[in-house]
Amino acid sequence: MHLTPVRRAAITLALCAASATAFQGLLPVAASAATPPADHLATHRTAVRHSAVGGIEDTTARTLAVSLADPTWRAQVRSAALAAPQVDLGALTGHATAPAGRALNSAVTGADRRIAAAKGLSAGTGSLLRLRLGATTMRDALADGADALVAAAAVDDSATTVTAYDSRGHAHTLSTRRTPDRPVYVVDIDVTKAMSAGLALVDRQFVKDGLSTPAATTPAATTPAARASGVSRTATPATGGYWTTKVDSVWLNDDEEPWILGDAEIFSIVSGFGFDGKVRVDTVDMPYLDNDHTTYYPNQILVNWSNYKYDLADVVMMEDDGDTNYSALAKALADALLTITDQGAYIPLVDAVLAAIPTSWWTNDPDYVDSWYTLAQNSTGRLNGARGNGWMTVSPYWVSQF
Repeated sequence: MHLTPVRRAAITLALCAASATAFQGLLPVAASAATPPADHLATHRTAVRHSAVGGIEDTTARTLAVSLADPTWRAQVRSAALAAPQVDLGALTGHATAPAGRALNSAVTGADRRIAAAKGLSAGTGSLLRLRLGATTMRDALADGADALVAAAAVDDSATTVTAYDSRGHAHTLSTRRTPDRPVYVVDIDVTKAMSAGLALVDRQFVKDGLSTPAATTPAATTPAARASGVSRTATPATGGYWTTKVDSVWLNDDEEPWILGDAEIFSIVSGFGFDGKVRVDTVDMPYLDNDHTTYYPNQILVNWSNYKYDLADVVMMEDDGDTNYSALAKALADALLTITDQGAYIPLVDAVLAAIPTSWWTNDPDYVDSWYTLAQNSTGRLNGARGNGWMTVSPYWVSQF
């Protein structure tokens, strides 16, 4: 799923440097990959996103396509793609019985390492490259033995074409808006796995920078709603719990998306002021938000009010289609938010969060989905996003101590 990006003027040099370094260090996935004819390269460059991850995915796609000239390996890949929605490419090549598949394994392992580095993740993250069919409508043709093309998922949202490769290494230009009849394997990223590791990295960095600390254990002023109920929103021995805001349902709008892109992963950045007077930032993973124009009922806790000094917090919802550098994201947010201090009253932080995100990211991903200002502990009912791109229904929820 993709939601139309909004460009911002802020540019973070750290991200640019990280992306440039990762891209310059990109090596061919395998020496045996055929070079597409020169007349296809110009078209290809307009379709593939200019990024480290995009370059690695495209090189891997071209190399995999060439390896499919081996009929035994081609049959193994076909069986795997028909058996599961997505296939771990590292595991597939690691257990290959055909020589062409085994020869590909070291190249895929190296590509996985470079992708992790480009996303600011550790080498221990493991395999991230995945293979899937571009659309379910391609299954019958693939099962009947049609030769599949291979393409990278990394394209700009506005691109009208995508380049796919055949087993001779020749490039084919496909429309991104019309699903092709010929089956197409898509080389993509396991965004769920990458985002889980990335948000954990961001949270650790926030703790290190003092932007995220354990909840206060001393009493604080209660909110009006809490006073009315006789319960403080701050966890204390007397109350034995804390107030939260729970997402009861959520709905997001979307524009038409290229068939080649898979599901995005949604996460939210919740910000407010902690009891130490510093900005506090928490990340919330929302992996269930797969499709637009669909109402989801997660009953998910969005804000833990025992972590915040004031009875107001902001939410910025983002999506990651695969290219996010989480290390750079953490640094960009920390550099911007550490300059904001508590002035004795709540200050909206949505604009500061959005301004901290590098301009280069407002292309395909991570995309700005929507934002919610001044969420309060007693907020209830439907809350429309500031962009009009979605809504949430929320309610106060008391988390009791065992």
